[in-house]
Amino acid sequence: MKSLGILIIGASALLMFGPVSRAGIRVSAERNQDDSATGGFRFKNVPPPSRNDAATQARFVIVDGRRDPNGGSVDALHDGKLPFEEDEPPANFFFSAGADGGRLLVDLGSAVEITQVNTYSWHPGSRGPQVYQLYASDAKAAGFLAEPKRATDPEQCGWTRIAKVDTRPPGGEGGGQHGVCIASAAGAIGAYRYLLFDVSRTEDADAFGNTFYSEIDVVAAGGPAPAPVETPPASVAREIVEAEGGKYQLTIDTSQTPDLTEWARKELAPVVQAWYPQIVKLLSSEGYEAPRKVSIIFSQEMRGVAATSGTRIRCSASWYRQNLQGEAKGSIVHELAHVVQDYGRGRRANPNATRAPGWLVEGIADYIRWFKYEPESHGAEITRRNIARARYDGNYRISANFLNWVIGKYDQHLVERLNAAIRQGNYSEDLWKQRTGRTVQELGDEWRKGLEEGLAAQSAADAESKAKTP
Repeated sequence: MKSLGILIIGASALLMFGPVSRAGIRVSAERNQDDSATGGFRFKNVPPPSRNDAATQARFVIVDGRRDPNGGSVDALHDGKLPFEEDEPPANFFFSAGADGGRLLVDLGSAVEITQVNTYSWHPGSRGPQVYQLYASDAKAAGFLAEPKRATDPEQCGWTRIAKVDTRPPGGEGGGQHGVCIASAAGAIGAYRYLLFDVSRTEDADAFGNTFYSEIDVVAAGGPAPAPVETPPASVAREIVEAEGGKYQLTIDTSQTPDLTEWARKELAPVVQAWYPQIVKLLSSEGYEAPRKVSIIFSQEMRGVAATSGTRIRCSASWYRQNLQGEAKGSIVHELAHVVQDYGRGRRANPNATRAPGWLVEGIADYIRWFKYEPESHGAEITRRNIARARYDGNYRISANFLNWVIGKYDQHLVERLNAAIRQGNYSEDLWKQRTGRTVQELGDEWRKGLEEGLAAQSAADAESKAKTP
């Protein structure tokens, strides 16, 4: 068969596609890289997502692989709804972390004349591009297999390969909105009931290379005129905070928790506006640019306190309601530090990257919180009550106390140097020796000994004071 390569100039990208398997098939793609893009998915040549195409009522099935529980179900692919932001897992479907994609079946119910198959994705990093092969079948071929697993070649069981798609740019992660339109110069791709998407990950440098697919459209000949999905409105419960003259945008979303909206606007917004740029400076490293758009979402269903994934911070509404006058704002500062740490970057760029221990990752974030943002709270103080747990690798505020002690006694740039090494995937315990002349274990012993001596002296002073009291 004749193969066809297509070169398309997108909104901000130049994309080259490999060969496709059917003559006359055109694969067009565009990519929006504009930081201000919203969920409208508007391109110059690729049609916008539709809410009344043939896939709207179709059956979507995972044939091989597993969906990531952090994302939406397969229904997110044809519900006529789009993500509002670039890193919104529940509004997208993606295969589980660590897996090399999977296979998706679209059952249209009966054979229809297909004129277009359009796919849309959105993510700020490597999960933005699309990599897949598209097969189609009318189920009439002998030996037709409706749900072929990865070990089976679809072309050997009644399927025809329609197109091969790969929107990864030659350099960089390819973040942004990606739109792909598969069509035919003849006017129709063919009459098919089933479509099979054999989806591959975009990279294997870490476990997070599976694309955030936002919508899949199938346009049928003779169907209704496509009605574009309406752009998600900016909710009144979404506070967009601009920091450092608009360089950074932080969205605080209380759509699920309107009772927290006023607190978020009056109390939280000034904190994130002032402290996100400061955290960027505290955790700077050569060649690194911190994320410019961050989302803070208050969830009605979430349990625990808060969790950060990429540029998205999810917060448990029940916990925050109980801590508005206490630790609420400081906990957000901690999570913002995780956004800026961005330690997955090292694993993506360096296949031999070393991972920093969890106590250090959390210790750095809590150091920024307790010793930079709210030192007056003394929230990371070691007292008689918690001295038994005072290990340098004790995690969170205990490790933050250890870091603060090392910084004060040995190296005022320690956190900056540790952070840079972790981000580059070059962390090693040797760094402690290089920076202080002591191993981390030796530093931990010295720190603990000093704490114990200080508490003992305080106890003696308290006893003496009590004895003198009439």
